[in-house]
Amino acid sequence: MKPVFRSAQWAVMRACARVNFSIGMHSAHWISAFVFLGLGVFTVGVASAQTVSPRRLLEVTDLGNPVISPDGRYVAFRSERASVERNTYDTTWYVLSLDGKSRPLRVADGGVPLREYDSGNVLPSPAVWSPDGRWIFYRALIDGRVSVWHAAADGSGARELTSDPADVRDFALSDEGRTLKYSVGATREEVLSAEKSEYDHGIRIDDTTDIAAGLFRSSKLNGRPTTQKFLGEWFAAGPLLAKVPDRWRSVDLTTMTIRDLSTSTFPARLLTAADLSPELPAIPLKINQSRGDGRIAVLLPGHKDKGLAASTYVELAMLPNEHASRPIRCMAKLCSHMNITDIQWRAGSDEVVYTAIDYRNGRTQSIYGWNVVTGRVRPIVVSDGLVSGSQYYWDPCALSADTLVCVAAEADRPPRLEAIDARTGHRRILFEPNKKLEEDIAATAPAKPIHWKDAQGRDFIGQLFEARGATAGHPPPLFVTFYNCYGFLRGGVGDEWPLATLAEDGISAMCVDAIPELRPDFVANYDQGRAAVESVVKLLAAEGRIDRTRVGMGGLSYGSETTLWTLAHSSVVSAASVSGVSVAPTYYLFNSLREAFRSNLRKVWWLGAPDETPERWKKLSPAYQLDRIKAPILFQMPEQEYRETLDYALPLARRHQADIYVFPDETHIKVLPRHKLAVYERNVDWFRFWLQGFEDPRSDKAEQYRVWRGMRKKSAQPLQGTGTHDGS
Repeated sequence: MKPVFRSAQWAVMRACARVNFSIGMHSAHWISAFVFLGLGVFTVGVASAQTVSPRRLLEVTDLGNPVISPDGRYVAFRSERASVERNTYDTTWYVLSLDGKSRPLRVADGGVPLREYDSGNVLPSPAVWSPDGRWIFYRALIDGRVSVWHAAADGSGARELTSDPADVRDFALSDEGRTLKYSVGATREEVLSAEKSEYDHGIRIDDTTDIAAGLFRSSKLNGRPTTQKFLGEWFAAGPLLAKVPDRWRSVDLTTMTIRDLSTSTFPARLLTAADLSPELPAIPLKINQSRGDGRIAVLLPGHKDKGLAASTYVELAMLPNEHASRPIRCMAKLCSHMNITDIQWRAGSDEVVYTAIDYRNGRTQSIYGWNVVTGRVRPIVVSDGLVSGSQYYWDPCALSADTLVCVAAEADRPPRLEAIDARTGHRRILFEPNKKLEEDIAATAPAKPIHWKDAQGRDFIGQLFEARGATAGHPPPLFVTFYNCYGFLRGGVGDEWPLATLAEDGISAMCVDAIPELRPDFVANYDQGRAAVESVVKLLAAEGRIDRTRVGMGGLSYGSETTLWTLAHSSVVSAASVSGVSVAPTYYLFNSLREAFRSNLRKVWWLGAPDETPERWKKLSPAYQLDRIKAPILFQMPEQEYRETLDYALPLARRHQADIYVFPDETHIKVLPRHKLAVYERNVDWFRFWLQGFEDPRSDKAEQYRVWRGMRKKSAQPLQGTGTHDGS
């Protein structure tokens, strides 16, 4: 239960048994005549389409960090792609003309992507243009150190500017472009020495120790084995000496002379809530100050409706200056009750451009412009997916006076780079490196948005990849992953269940969005997963589109918790796969030295120590519900978390109801390409085995199937399906 996604309304769920909720409804009613027409077209396209394999989904080219040049003519952006052979990721910086008349120019190797220490998510790493537009400056992890580099915009070369004994934390370029200022913490050698000292003298167990994850160099930072410590509330973590204050240095870019900076010469920092009036009605969640006149756009917490633990929206407002205490709120309908995620001032205008997520339309994003003088709001882009990221929504568009450059993606459409006219909303594709994969998914397993209501009348939405090769009278199995469904859906949150591959192999696969309202009693938040799965199975089975006796479910983080809850409170699921932690006594024990943890657990789950709130533990924890769990479960856990599942995973394994795999060096989200591929492939094998009776004949998988056949025999679970359907 570590954090995965950033979302104001789910902020309280930074509690989800290791979850960073820094951790998304087209209506579609399929008329039979339309379905038959669609199948006719589908058959023609399949002949030339390549298989949408797990490896193809893993090796998608992701795009991010767009930044427009000072003259508005070019954009710099970065690509990221997995390499299974080398078990790493490659990033590349490109520069592209916005006139659309040329291909992207490769200007530099971006190194290995920098990641959030505790979740594994890639950190945003935007470049900075030189004032003359000749260079881009960026941080890069190359040869084991994080440095600032610059690359010529014409592609003529790149150079490391800060060969420092410490990794660079941040940097800033002077207004005239002649001086680079950068910050560092402890040196790499100082960190190694501190780790060795602990090793030699013994590691003291205190409230900074992540007992479950291991003690000495049990994680990795920037490719190096690292000892980790808790740094703050919940599960925020970092290396030894992470709290060493910033030390700023400067590089004269003409002479390459480096000197230390005094506090008075540090770069100007961005405006924070502490700089604003203490008389504001609420502390702003996000701040963006106009460079031209100092006006400040802010996002304020929305009103919390009765019966909810947190607000589901934020309010957009403007402050004339830093001292203003009365925000000028956006009162237009298109501002009302919106989950706004990003705000920017459009240069040379009175307009704040903001990005909002529409929960009523499947966590899609749209971009609007609010004129702070007239109060008018206009839609710029209304999308069917993301327009600020390939699968996470916090990679904002680049914005000039007249153009937005955004990374766009939909459920079945991989990321691409688009230019959007900021005045008209006209969209142009600048770069689409995944075009062939997009075409193959469209031909074999396109996603369809599904809307339905559960027994309580609550609205749900999901994206359904229907099984290829399904025939009338022989409905296919269904796999469901529950949490959220942002952008291009490779494998749900954490990317572990390859939805298009499952559909191609004859199992309809669905990603279901959680309802955004967070209830005070976490029982309700868990139970919505059960209600969603039961109701969509009922709907699709009634339409003859799936076999309700063959249903699989899987999830990571909160998705893991809802999966185990559903297994304990419903018989709808036949087989499951999880890769995250649920609340359990060992989970509590390992973290019980930390007051912040105990406080959060009591506040969010209403849980004290197991002997303090025994009835609550029995209600929430799968460790006390083992007699109610009947389906086989595949555990594919990160090494940092698996120990916290042993209260329930080992008893299930002892009774031949669980198969457990642990991936070394992984944190909340698995990132190593070979691990990702193994997880993808094993999940496909698992659900094909239990839902179709199918076994891959590859010799290297023989032991896997021997174990699973033993599980099936010991549990006396009958073979599901015919055992012959192969998805063709």
